Amino acid sequence: MSGYALATVIGVLFALGTFLILRRDLLRVVWGITLYSQAANVYLMTMGGITAPGSEVVPVLAHHGGEVPETTDPLVQALVLTAIVISFGMTAFALVLSFRVYEENATIDVSDLGGER
Repeated sequence: MSGYALATVIGVLFALGTFLILRRDLLRVVWGITLYSQAANVYLMTMGGITAPGSEVVPVLAHHGGEVPETTDPLVQALVLTAIVISFGMTAFALVLSFRVYEENATIDVSDLGGER
């Protein structure tokens, strides 16, 4: 059941990202790219899978004497955490660039910026 829910979430995120990337507003394009990166992160976490609980998987929790819960692969978690941080920085940079484009051209319409009109 959780596999279907994750697949649905990934599909919705990719669909919304595609919808926003195809817009003419530069800010929507930036948010579309951000949604794409988040969808890729959820996809990677899903592909990492859930490992069986055990003290060798999470040795820190094994020393507390309690039950070790199911977790995802720590390598995938580290990669996705790094991707989230990089994505946040790139989104902030793209928003600043969008603001600078608006200051220079008084528009954020991609068609107007490309000279199609």
